[in-house]
Amino acid sequence: MDNTNPKKALVNTEIGLFLRGLIIGKVLTLIVIGGLLWWLLKPNLLSRSSVNSSNQSSNTVSSTASTFQTVADVPTASFNYGGSTAWASIRQLVDSQIQSDRPELQLRYVDPVNGSPGSSSGIRMLLDGQLDFAQSSRPLTDEEQAMARERGFTLEQRQVGMDGIAVVVNPSLNVSGLTVEQLQKIYLGQITNWNQVGGPNLAITPFSQQPKDADTVIFSNSDLKGQALSSNVQYVYSTTEAVRQLSKTPGGIYYASARSVVPQCSVKALPLGRTSGQLIPPYRQPMVSPEQCPRQRNQLNTQAIKNGSYPIIANLFVIIKQNKGREHQIGDAYAKLLLTDQGQKAIAQAGFVAVR
Repeated sequence: MDNTNPKKALVNTEIGLFLRGLIIGKVLTLIVIGGLLWWLLKPNLLSRSSVNSSNQSSNTVSSTASTFQTVADVPTASFNYGGSTAWASIRQLVDSQIQSDRPELQLRYVDPVNGSPGSSSGIRMLLDGQLDFAQSSRPLTDEEQAMARERGFTLEQRQVGMDGIAVVVNPSLNVSGLTVEQLQKIYLGQITNWNQVGGPNLAITPFSQQPKDADTVIFSNSDLKGQALSSNVQYVYSTTEAVRQLSKTPGGIYYASARSVVPQCSVKALPLGRTSGQLIPPYRQPMVSPEQCPRQRNQLNTQAIKNGSYPIIANLFVIIKQNKGREHQIGDAYAKLLLTDQGQKAIAQAGFVAVR
């Protein structure tokens, strides 16, 4: 009887077990290495996936966003427009983009022959047939609407943006702020010294554009609308002139588009409020001091303007002549261009508050 078979069988069994263990060990090693590699590469994969998803989302948004190119019925011609000086940055930034994207449309800004440029003079020029549409930083008056009807058409005001009306003084003046009522009383001659509003014993010198040419209004209250300004008011041609005068007049005060005067280095914007306990600055806090300017400049408090907490808002309107003619067509097209996604983004870049 052969006794070697059991030994061979035992050896074969041990070899089989060894090989099986070796294979299982290699498989486990590969699983561990694979898991480790997946764990290390997971952030990159997720990031890549996120980027792809973001790109797809971005492409979707850009393909659905309205642009200057998507506006239909833009007339091919040269048109005259004018009005509010507060719109200067829109004319520089937004209108230049419009004409670059729509070269068939040519816009020419026209200054008034008599008086200073502004909302009032622009609307008057539109009524007189000197402009095809106007830019305004105040609403139409009843008198302007009546004049339009007398001439056989109506005027439409279409809002495209928002601004605030800021009050600026000489940087050396130490006063915490004003209420809207106090501001109005200063221009009506009922408050004549800064000590009446918590400031120093110093006579107030109010500056303003002529009411007939004014860019903005502070007498929106129906009880005060139409009242004559005080004889103490000194009239200026433009905001540029007013800022220059304020820088050398310790008791001076002026009101204008917040976008125009808040970033200026030579004047100081005052907080305004509906009550003395709620004074809101037209600039983002903290205020940039004159010594820091022009390295830094005060920025418009767009949040306060947008949520209505700032007390004097100036809405930006395109004034359209409703006469079923070429003026109506261009005014309507221009307003539509500004209300596209591209136009609203450009208005915000120009320093104003978009309405869409």
